[in-house]
Amino acid sequence: MSERPFAVCVYCSASAGDAAHLRLAGQVGTEIARRGWQLVSGGGNVSMMGAVATAARAGGARTIGVIPKQLVHHEVADVDADELIVTDTMRGRKQVMEDRADAFLTLPGGIGTLEEFFETWTGGYLGMHDKPVVVLDPLGHYQGLFAWIEQLLESGFVTRASLDRIRVTPDLPQAFDTLAPLST
Repeated sequence: MSERPFAVCVYCSASAGDAAHLRLAGQVGTEIARRGWQLVSGGGNVSMMGAVATAARAGGARTIGVIPKQLVHHEVADVDADELIVTDTMRGRKQVMEDRADAFLTLPGGIGTLEEFFETWTGGYLGMHDKPVVVLDPLGHYQGLFAWIEQLLESGFVTRASLDRIRVTPDLPQAFDTLAPLST
């Protein structure tokens, strides 16, 4: 019996539609498949979220979508997912995603993406998980956020240890190398 494939949870926009962000999402899905990993996503089939899942499946990756029942129609549930899990709440969604993932990758997104990223980052810093947390930002979407977080570091509201818990990079290969399990 074989082990399940390494699973990366991708947080990203379910509303952005510009070509550059959709292309990035497709590249991420393609790389997940190329590495033989599986995708854990928010279970929507729209925008960047849909592009990641579609590209991952096109490359042969298994996809797991996790979506709260309130968003099944709003985000157009990814009914093509190999496994689609419908939760009662957003909190339940995040818990399933965290439980099913071996690593976390954040792409550009809005408040929902930020909320997922911050909860995952905080959980790792507090020792609730020891999974890699990576932000892939080749288009500079998060530059202002991390400039502000650097100010929080300078004023003592954020520690160097907490910042060291995440990796922010504009480089897709570097992001995936950081996510990769040590045994590969």
